Amino acid sequence: MEKPLLFEVENGVAVITLNRPERRNAFNQALLAAIYDAIDEVSRNGDIQAAVVTGAGTAFCSGIDLAVIGTDNLFDPRGDGSDMPDVMGACAKPIIGAVNGPAITGGFELALNCDFLIASEQAQFADTHARVGIHPGWGMTQLLQQAVGVRMARQMSFACQRIDAQTALRIGLVNEVLPPERLLPRAKEIAAQICEANREMLSTIKSLIEYRHATAHDAAYAHERAEFRAFVARVFAK
Repeated sequence: MEKPLLFEVENGVAVITLNRPERRNAFNQALLAAIYDAIDEVSRNGDIQAAVVTGAGTAFCSGIDLAVIGTDNLFDPRGDGSDMPDVMGACAKPIIGAVNGPAITGGFELALNCDFLIASEQAQFADTHARVGIHPGWGMTQLLQQAVGVRMARQMSFACQRIDAQTALRIGLVNEVLPPERLLPRAKEIAAQICEANREMLSTIKSLIEYRHATAHDAAYAHERAEFRAFVARVFAK
């Protein structure tokens, strides 16, 4: 049996590939548990500085595999009480989503939990929670509006509207759109640039950006300035 997920590390970059192409990389319990284990490995492995998440075949991820609802534990797949936002939010290292094809509903949430996205020309995005009658739980209602603004998020989620890669680029959902054969090399190229950064400061900057999402602008601005003063005192006042 094929592994549901492939995990490779090269030159400090982990490439995490969802590997259920026959099911368009839809989530079952084994795949979700493997994703969480892979992200945890990125977090704890000192040889890894950045990660790329992508899909095998023609899809990024089509969301929850409806064939296993009722049989698989999709909401606590490892039995430890943690799920996607917990695991990905705890990772202090950058995660790049390399969206090679459709990212639908739960698969779209996986993409949104990445730090930023680049996309193949064949990528598509859709939130169909309202159509299929499944409550969002991995951040769709919050992360999508952060990415594209509240009005576009409403349109996409209310109408279950599917958008293509160029539209995703125009509305700020993805940073770059590339030919399919250039997607993974470009993701690795960006990850390699990340690996050249100072590890401690990279982690600090990532945490400061995330802090803004948890509080108001003025408080986040004051937090950055306070952390800067502490940095100056620690590094230069010796």
